[in-house]
Amino acid sequence: MAKAPVLTPRADDFPRWYQDLVGKAELADNGPVRGTMVVRPYGYGLWERMQQELDARIKAAGAQNAYFPLFIPQYLTKEAEHVEGFAPELAVVTHGGGKELEEPVVVRPTSETIVNDYFSKWVQSYRDLPLLINQWANVVRWELRPRVFLRTTEFLWQEGHTAHATFEDAREYAARIHREVYADFLENVLAMDAVPGRKTVRERFAGAINTLTLEGMMGDGKALQLTTSHELGQNFAKAFETRYLSKDGREEYVWQTSWGSTTRMVGALVMMHGDDHGLRVPPRLAPVQVVVLAVKGDDAVLDTVRGIGDRLKAAGLRVHVDDRTDTPFGRRAVDWELKGVPVRVEVGPRDVENGTAVLVRRVPGSKEPTPIGALPEILPSVLEDDQALLLAQSRQRRHDRTVEVTTVEEAAEAARTGWARIAWDTLGVEGEARLAEQGVTVRCLVAEDGSVPESDDQPGNIAVVARAY
Repeated sequence: MAKAPVLTPRADDFPRWYQDLVGKAELADNGPVRGTMVVRPYGYGLWERMQQELDARIKAAGAQNAYFPLFIPQYLTKEAEHVEGFAPELAVVTHGGGKELEEPVVVRPTSETIVNDYFSKWVQSYRDLPLLINQWANVVRWELRPRVFLRTTEFLWQEGHTAHATFEDAREYAARIHREVYADFLENVLAMDAVPGRKTVRERFAGAINTLTLEGMMGDGKALQLTTSHELGQNFAKAFETRYLSKDGREEYVWQTSWGSTTRMVGALVMMHGDDHGLRVPPRLAPVQVVVLAVKGDDAVLDTVRGIGDRLKAAGLRVHVDDRTDTPFGRRAVDWELKGVPVRVEVGPRDVENGTAVLVRRVPGSKEPTPIGALPEILPSVLEDDQALLLAQSRQRRHDRTVEVTTVEEAAEAARTGWARIAWDTLGVEGEARLAEQGVTVRCLVAEDGSVPESDDQPGNIAVVARAY
């Protein structure tokens, strides 16, 4: 009788496979309130590594971290389009301390309003600009169709908010974040192929004059918006009277940006890189790059695996030694495979006698005996090779499942299994609306050469369309 698979096969039921993997790899559980999640230590370890990599890039771009309150008074809801866009998702506190509040407070869905209330106090002169702030926080958006990591009522994120003296400065900074923080992080750390583009007016962030996005293709061919960077123009500045005295003595409104990335990226990691055996974590991201497993519990094996662990740590690798020999080896090997640790080094009594270990690479799925003494030298290059392979595989998937089309009907048909590319002049706003009726959206606009267009109506713009999470 065939052994039942640990996970539902992706080809049979992709959503069930996703839920199986999130649970069995111990990434997260559903929380007690509908739409919330409990992020388990291994899942949070992935998020911490993402935070570390993003935070370094954000600071390199000149932003500083700050923190703003979770509760936002309703009187701050001044920017009409922004408020209207978030109204269906708001959670509002009406009671506190056993009493009904005189004025209800909104639980933070995003922080543009409260940040701008303080920007209007902090910015007085051109000397105060640019003001570049980032916040790591949680936010609440009442989600009707929750899915762990992808759409949850409460999630974790970073949100950047900046104020600039000119439109040009703000536009360049939004593009810099898009390029140097998010695109670099996705490609060089997460090994994710992502398409950089410009959102259409229909898909733009509420209150923005332009939204830059990075879109990724998941394993089932659907799209996921990975990160966004917004030009806010002067919409919030005018609502909050955020003005500065220019060099020539005139009062001017500031120009602003906001930008963010969330725990959704953990879900993207699962759906882009996972397979029927579990998660596959990019080595540059992995909290544990190498796990050294003792097959049996005799002293020689335990001494050997601990010695290997010490030497690999000294070589600069993130290593965990699994010497829990009271738990069957097969179960431990499957657990680490589910978690997607890039490399397993397995050592049993015969390996100790031969001076070798079994090197198991999670990304290509290979297994081979390797001299123990060679491990510190070869593993860094092995990890880099597997990092590159993940990126190449994600890029190849998008290439294979993207179709060039010329009609709305062809675009809708292509979106059943992947993405479509269609000239924006051909599709237009009317075609976009027709696709939306079928559950298909324009993920972004790209220029003919693959760059980000300067405007929605730039000649030659191409619409990338897909079904999306």
